[in-house]
Amino acid sequence: MTYLETQQWLYKQLPVFHRIGAAAYKIDISNTVDLLSSIGNPHHCFNSIHVAGTNGKGSSSHLIASILKESGKKIGLHTSPHLKDLRERVVVDGKMCSKNYVIRFVKKFGQRLGNVEPSFFELMVAMAFDYFRNKKVETAVVEVGMGGRLDSTNVLSPDCCLITNISFDHQQFLGSTLEQIASEKAGIIKENTPVVISQTQKETKPVFIKKAAEMNAPIFFAEDNYSIKNSRYEDGYLVVDVYRKKEIYLKDLQCPLCGEYQQKNLLGVIQLVEVLNTLGYKITKKNLRDGIGNVQQNFLLQGRWQKLSDNPYTLCDTGHNEDGLTHVVHQLNSIKKNRLNFVLGVVNDKDIDAEIEMLPKDAYYFLCKANIPRGLDVEILANKFAKRKMNYSVFPSVIQAYKEAQRDAIKTNAMVFVGGSTYTVAEVLSEIQR
Repeated sequence: MTYLETQQWLYKQLPVFHRIGAAAYKIDISNTVDLLSSIGNPHHCFNSIHVAGTNGKGSSSHLIASILKESGKKIGLHTSPHLKDLRERVVVDGKMCSKNYVIRFVKKFGQRLGNVEPSFFELMVAMAFDYFRNKKVETAVVEVGMGGRLDSTNVLSPDCCLITNISFDHQQFLGSTLEQIASEKAGIIKENTPVVISQTQKETKPVFIKKAAEMNAPIFFAEDNYSIKNSRYEDGYLVVDVYRKKEIYLKDLQCPLCGEYQQKNLLGVIQLVEVLNTLGYKITKKNLRDGIGNVQQNFLLQGRWQKLSDNPYTLCDTGHNEDGLTHVVHQLNSIKKNRLNFVLGVVNDKDIDAEIEMLPKDAYYFLCKANIPRGLDVEILANKFAKRKMNYSVFPSVIQAYKEAQRDAIKTNAMVFVGGSTYTVAEVLSEIQR
């Protein structure tokens, strides 16, 4: 099979959550255990750092991987979902696995699945771990797909865990309260294994403390030890001063990930580095500074407050739930602009009405449907905007909406923003690459 044929086989044969939603969700990790066992348990061959959370876990995973790379280690990185190419989930030292590797893995193990019947996510986890073993990585940074307790990645015995922000998302699987969602995320906490909490939240803090105590796991709340002051934007960087307690720790730290929400992620990552050093990792302040500053070069991260063009000024961000959109809208409102052209496509299993209420009321919306089964029909979305008397036009595809928003922005001196879902952003990024 060619690489394209292999991708098509994977999407056709295996249930894919990011495409079809709940039908692809598995309620335990037995499939993953059986699958990994059938290929020799590759996850026993490298150290790991496990990252969970609602928002920020992808950015944090990339930052950690970049810092570890700067410290001289060979690093594997597994994140999800992918934006343009499924190989984004299987990365070593910043390079995706080869197309030939994917073809060989599917050819070799595809026929061994038997009664396991894995989902797409489960097979990609197995593929990543097998690749990390083959490449002899020293440490793998592994992002949880959803939740934590029942996630396929929770077969790991990591050196350390990180849990980022907790917000409302996937409530049908994880629970209807922040406490319930936090309990699922806390499922990654292992016996005698330190865990770092990036953001202290009154609803979730007791949940994490209780679980850590049960597992005899040292727990560190980053905001108890670190803080950020004097944040600003300079030359395409978020620049901050980091304090440990009351003493300056890193002055003028530059981060190319310019979303204001990255400040919470930075605190968690910096606290994690401190913990890793107590475990025998040798990460200097220079490694820390260079890893954060070079994250885009070391481990390409896309779709996080990313600039797509200067004329017209165009940004995108994958923030798509309550907390993510809160930060996106706040930052959009802080930008001086003549008008905002918002390219918006959402998925059908979110609280769409609540999300629309959060959006800027004075923007002009270019509504569309991402090209996946989970995408919300654009006419349904349009009806919700009509009831609220918000300004919009409807387009048959994401790319048509994007191109028209660009054309109109040039005429009206507007800025363009692309968001609403990971998949809307992914289509635009793929179009730009083409």
